[in-house]
Amino acid sequence: MIRRRTLLAGAALAGTTWAAPRAPLGAQGGAQPAASGITPELIVAAKKEGKVAHYTSDDLSIASRVGKLFEQKYPGITFQLERSGAERNYQRISQEYASSIFAVDVITSSDLSYIVSWKQSGMITPYVPEEILSWPAAGRDPDGFYAKPFYTLMVPGYSTRLVKPEEAPKTWSDLLDPKWRGKIVKAHPGYSGTIMTGTYALSRALGWGFYEKLAKQGVMQVQSAIDPPHRVAQGERAIMADSSENTSIRVQEAGGTLAIFYPPEGAPVVPIAAAVMTRAPRPNAARLLAHFIASPEVQQIYVDGGARSFSPTVRVPAGRTPDAQIKLLHSDPAEVARETENIRKLYTRYFAI
Repeated sequence: MIRRRTLLAGAALAGTTWAAPRAPLGAQGGAQPAASGITPELIVAAKKEGKVAHYTSDDLSIASRVGKLFEQKYPGITFQLERSGAERNYQRISQEYASSIFAVDVITSSDLSYIVSWKQSGMITPYVPEEILSWPAAGRDPDGFYAKPFYTLMVPGYSTRLVKPEEAPKTWSDLLDPKWRGKIVKAHPGYSGTIMTGTYALSRALGWGFYEKLAKQGVMQVQSAIDPPHRVAQGERAIMADSSENTSIRVQEAGGTLAIFYPPEGAPVVPIAAAVMTRAPRPNAARLLAHFIASPEVQQIYVDGGARSFSPTVRVPAGRTPDAQIKLLHSDPAEVARETENIRKLYTRYFAI
């Protein structure tokens, strides 16, 4: 796996040929750029470009639905979807830019630390869709470089077919009970942005001793935060040590034998960020997609799919557990970025993978 510092070095070198790196607007003492709306001229220009490329770590089913709806609303613009884990997308884009290949227009990442890195190096450009002005400050970058179209939580869970409710774990520490040895599935922070952010938050709350003990439980290791809910629902494992809440909710609502719980020690909050690339080959289509992602109709798609939104216009389905009933573990994305290498190192030491 290519290390982040190597990729950043390559991106910085590439920056001398495509754009001069710049400090964030806030660091320069400037104001946030003015919000922009969708104009007839923007739509015409986007249609002339004829395509938009969206690299994302969103769940494939949700991202595909958004893409189809975008093509229906803006006929003549092809939606190119490239879905992979946050780490893989980061590698791909950094390598493309280091080779002066500019293919991506808009990036949506579950690892906000990557977006922060690109903000610092000038790889994303400030753009404020007017749709996000009604969102709270927590839903957007103060310098206008990115929006947070939704957020999810990293949560554990269990099979309702293999585990009785009265015997099910209720805390993170309960996962260390010897009775769960060989029965746990877990996603990897080296692939999933959700799990990287969640691992950072949970290691700060519980200490790395928790992960050292968890690694001795004979854990099945998978890549994406999307994988554990499906493995549990299929009966491959009785317990999932972590997952993305939105995927788990969709598995539940599809009839999967899965229960999630919110430990009293806290559930890590994982914001998803969307940004327009500085060297987007189709800048008008990129900006049109940024508006579309922030629109009420797409926000509702995210929420219906199990995510949480900053938009005040969405309708939250009945039965969802509100933030007020959960101890939320927030993370500073800059700190996550600084700790990424150490997290990988310790995770590899304990889990040998």
